[in-house]
Amino acid sequence: MSLLKVSNLEVAFDSPDAVVRAVNGVSFDLEEGSTLGIVGESGSGKSQSVLAMLGLLASNGRANGSAIYQGENLLTMPAKKLNRIRGNRLSMIFQDPMTSLNPYLTIERQMTEVLELHKNMTRRAAKKRAIEMLEAVRIPEAAHRIDQYPHELSGGMRQRVMIAMALLCEPQVLFADEPTTALDVTVQAQILQLLRNLQHDFGTAIVLITHDLGVVAGLCEKVMVMYGGRVMEHCNADNLFARPSHPYTIGLLRALPRLDQSDAPLVGIPGNPPNMAHPPSGCPFQERCIDASQRCADSVPPLEPFGGDTTWLRACNRPVEQMKSLHEVAHV
Repeated sequence: MSLLKVSNLEVAFDSPDAVVRAVNGVSFDLEEGSTLGIVGESGSGKSQSVLAMLGLLASNGRANGSAIYQGENLLTMPAKKLNRIRGNRLSMIFQDPMTSLNPYLTIERQMTEVLELHKNMTRRAAKKRAIEMLEAVRIPEAAHRIDQYPHELSGGMRQRVMIAMALLCEPQVLFADEPTTALDVTVQAQILQLLRNLQHDFGTAIVLITHDLGVVAGLCEKVMVMYGGRVMEHCNADNLFARPSHPYTIGLLRALPRLDQSDAPLVGIPGNPPNMAHPPSGCPFQERCIDASQRCADSVPPLEPFGGDTTWLRACNRPVEQMKSLHEVAHV
């Protein structure tokens, strides 16, 4: 049984000029102790999908579909009940530590409040636990740093505080939105190992939103590639890197630097992501796709099983054997 089952999730934002449909029909299952990576360019709908599940959309946002957790739909759950599990059983590492931490409160107060609310701990016990978690995310002199305000910490240290806060209650599901963006590679490796340990010890399921396909390769079992608010490809990570089947996935992989081809120029995806207030007809990627046909402009390709594998889904009209670009990413 899935720990979290998302079906046909849609997110839209009302504006004076148009309705921005940020997410269109996203579905996935998340098992206990598993990791799902969600990748794609900025504006593809990755973060809004997660914010919708946690009831954190902007005031002009609305969500439809279902996100079933422990038999209840998070999208229709009363706010009071959602508050009891958000930050406790469901937790999130936000993307921007500069604005996510309260500048008027010390790190101690922002961390101990979580434990006092959800775990009924005393202030003293909560502070001890908070210091232990700060040490776990490699913050030096944690007992001193916990009494400081966010502006007294570097960007990387604030990011680690956000990660520590998300892990305090040992959540069942952890949503991590670019959790290692502001960290150097050494600390990034330590944080990823901390997430692996959390999974091993507590069976935590992780939804990882990232632009870093290297992080996906090292941490995720499954990957969902999004573009223009839709899922383009959804499969096991091994299949994604060995045999990418969607032109957009191929474009993302071709844009990665490779150690075995250090002199080769990076190949970017031409064009820009679509304006979701006025999305293109047909496939959202067709205006940038070198394999697009008239059919791609006329109709949205369904997300369906590919190559006889029911766990490998792809939304593309072009048969893989006809894709001109597949041979260029062999052995990515």
